[in-house]
Amino acid sequence: MKSRNRGRRVVISASERVSQLPPYLFAEIDRQKIQALKRGMELIDFGIGDPDLSTPERVVEAAREAVCDPANYRYPVGAGSASFIEAVSGWMENQFGVSTGGDISVAALIGSKEGLAHVPLFFCNPGDIVLVPNPGYPVYRASAILADAVPVDLPLLEGAGFLPEFDAIDRSVLDRARMVFLNYPNNPTGAVLTRSRMEEIVAWARREDVLIVSDNSYSHIRFDGEPPTSFLQIPGASAVCLEFHSLSKTFNMTGWRIGFVAGGSRLVKTFMSAKENIDSGIFTAIQKAGETALSQFDPEYLDIYRKRREALLEGLAKLDWDVCDAQGTFYIWVRLPKGTDSMKFARKLITHAGIVVTPGSGFGTFGEGYIRFALTIPVSSIQKAIGRLEQRELFGHRIKSWLKKTAE
Repeated sequence: MKSRNRGRRVVISASERVSQLPPYLFAEIDRQKIQALKRGMELIDFGIGDPDLSTPERVVEAAREAVCDPANYRYPVGAGSASFIEAVSGWMENQFGVSTGGDISVAALIGSKEGLAHVPLFFCNPGDIVLVPNPGYPVYRASAILADAVPVDLPLLEGAGFLPEFDAIDRSVLDRARMVFLNYPNNPTGAVLTRSRMEEIVAWARREDVLIVSDNSYSHIRFDGEPPTSFLQIPGASAVCLEFHSLSKTFNMTGWRIGFVAGGSRLVKTFMSAKENIDSGIFTAIQKAGETALSQFDPEYLDIYRKRREALLEGLAKLDWDVCDAQGTFYIWVRLPKGTDSMKFARKLITHAGIVVTPGSGFGTFGEGYIRFALTIPVSSIQKAIGRLEQRELFGHRIKSWLKKTAE
């Protein structure tokens, strides 16, 4: 019997949701990098927010031992093993003074990105509004789109210290707002929140019945002398907050893919009930490594980032670059001359100087006119990059003039 479809072209297209996703942030930059490498150019890469420091050896050893234990080869507990949950609870208590149990619960994640991406899917109905920081981590917007929710910009403006201004949100938007993504210390701007500002945000969220989705991936990377903070330190926050933590940046474990969510017990239970339909948890050996990491925080790596930060800030200041004053994360947010297209500038920086940065436009429309440097390379490489920028005088222009020229 002949097939009814014989000779007919079958075209299976992506869903409308997928077609609405923004283009991949690093795709164009990756193309430029490949071309530069083919020309034999040595690149200095400030573009990737992936720590170059090693995972602590004690963590690696714990993983080695756990991998050899056949007991860990079976399906893991979806919400996290009892010993991992105990380690997470101890971390929240020791680092933030937040007690788990009762009103606050915790659960394991396959990295914080996975958790963040699922929140709108689990808590939003089609058409609900999700307030998305702009500039901000692209996953927030993408997750709202994939949940059939409506992402609405929450502008983070330099004049406001890159902090959210909730009073500026239109009432018609607030009436449909289901959740807000917040990320402090902030990627890409480096801004941090004070305790008083966090209290104001919690009061606003309770008043407006909006879920705070706090991405606290950079909790311990700050240079203002203040201790790491958590929204869950604020009285009443547990009713309106899910906070996502990552071992990636705090313990140099990006490739291990492990993190956790903390928040109101009812919210965490709802989140995990849905998540259990999607995955089967984290390999128990990785959880054992995570337990070891959480048992002992070594702040020495912060001194490494501090020295890198100082080297880059000093070098850029000599060149009269316009650096935004920020005290968190391992990123430096730099303002370009007025009218400069950040993507064009980033491309030319690769072509003419072999230096890779991230264009601000990749983080949203309000990121246009800025670029981001990641402090994930050694001081020696940072100094070499500054030297290359100083040599741009070979073009016959001072660096400020060269910057403006790249916008043409």
